[in-house]
Amino acid sequence: MNIFPLKWFGVPWGKYWKTTLDNTGLTVQWVTTAGSYFATEDGDPWMPIGQNDAISWPELNGLFRRRNIAGVEAHLCWLKESGVTCLRLMLEYAQVRHRYFERPLGRFVPAMVRLWDDLFRLCEKHGLRILLTPFDTFWQWRHWRHHPYNQGKGGVLDHPSRFLVCRATRHAIKARLEFAVRRWGGSGALFAWDLWNEIHPEQAEGRADDFGDFIHDLSDFVRRLEVSLYGRSHPKTVSLFGPELRWRAHMPLRDPIFRHPDLDFASLHIYEEGTIDDPRDTVAPALGMGRMVGEALAEIRDGRPFLDTEHGPIHSFKDKKITLPEPFDDEYFRHMQWAHLAAGGAGGGMRWPNRKPHVLTPGMRRAQRSMAGFLPLIDWRRFRRVHLGGRARVSRPDVAAVCCGDDAQAVAWLVRRATIGPNGMLRADAQPEPVTIDLPWMAPGRYRIVGWATGAGRQTAEWQAQSDGWLKLEVPPFATDLALAIRRC
Repeated sequence: MNIFPLKWFGVPWGKYWKTTLDNTGLTVQWVTTAGSYFATEDGDPWMPIGQNDAISWPELNGLFRRRNIAGVEAHLCWLKESGVTCLRLMLEYAQVRHRYFERPLGRFVPAMVRLWDDLFRLCEKHGLRILLTPFDTFWQWRHWRHHPYNQGKGGVLDHPSRFLVCRATRHAIKARLEFAVRRWGGSGALFAWDLWNEIHPEQAEGRADDFGDFIHDLSDFVRRLEVSLYGRSHPKTVSLFGPELRWRAHMPLRDPIFRHPDLDFASLHIYEEGTIDDPRDTVAPALGMGRMVGEALAEIRDGRPFLDTEHGPIHSFKDKKITLPEPFDDEYFRHMQWAHLAAGGAGGGMRWPNRKPHVLTPGMRRAQRSMAGFLPLIDWRRFRRVHLGGRARVSRPDVAAVCCGDDAQAVAWLVRRATIGPNGMLRADAQPEPVTIDLPWMAPGRYRIVGWATGAGRQTAEWQAQSDGWLKLEVPPFATDLALAIRRC
């Protein structure tokens, strides 16, 4: 199955793999799907908490030509301390021309191979994992005149609108994937493959009819190769720019994204127009996130995990050239991640920074640490969540609830939408008020409820309640927002 000569590689093949496999066996187990969520191979629950990063952005840029490996390692240590478990990364980030993974087509750039060798080694060392996608399809399209796959640069493709349908290009895509599988696919630091970033009809001559066949071809290729090499295969997904589901409702987009039999979990890039992509306050975007996660779960038939793998204020940042004020952005980020989790998504979603510079703020890292502290309160291995949407009954119209549950557990996030100040943020000085929430479908019995202050990152309340099929919760007073972990005793 090897379709490229090993002499192209800048680092000895066998020597690298002996070290990596030994480290992996000792420190970083592979992740697999486990019902509606994820777990390590020994059965411990694992949740993706993280964001999108790029090899040319400030915090990882020191890996290139090994200019500052110590700085990158210190950053990864900080991420681990902040509860981060996962980074979504593109093997090639084509915004700049000196980060192409192949140049020319078929020659894997030694400096880039070494960069990824170092990053996988550091992630293994510190127990972080990577959601890896092979191409940066956005900048690849925008900078097509420079890309090594372009016929004008010695490549095989005449135009990026044929990326998904050209046979020669498909061969090149598989060659890139094979290289990555053979070199890093044995590592537990690889969480999963996002086989294609934002699959789009414009990459297939305006059609979506063949998405299923394209996904099958790549997924089957990677799965067979991984199983032949390692006896198992990493989870796989394909991402879609979420608004396309509405913009191109006439196209067959839902089946390949949410229900493809060769994919292990579903993912979207959730950029709701007017709320998430251009926020005016910190509550409406979060409620939009909860609603869109619920809509996605309704498309899934087998209970597979779902996660947002890109979100953020893309319209504000890219089109309006606005970097959101840090306190506002911190609260917007925190609300978005809790709505994602409480709606039934795995983890808090993966922000695209959309800040200048492209890094997450310390406040966002504190929010990630808060979520990491909350997660042990739920038994994720047994949780078969259903998005509850408007089925939960809330006693106060000024309190919104995003929640999911099964017959034995539930997660809820409550937010007071009437206390939004002139700056678009919740007023921390608002008078704390109680609320009652009734959750359906909870099996009769006694339940333990833990209230979690998302901003402070700590438990603030604990009580018990009895269910008769509906679980009535008398929630203690809170000023802004509160997360609830609910488990049958």
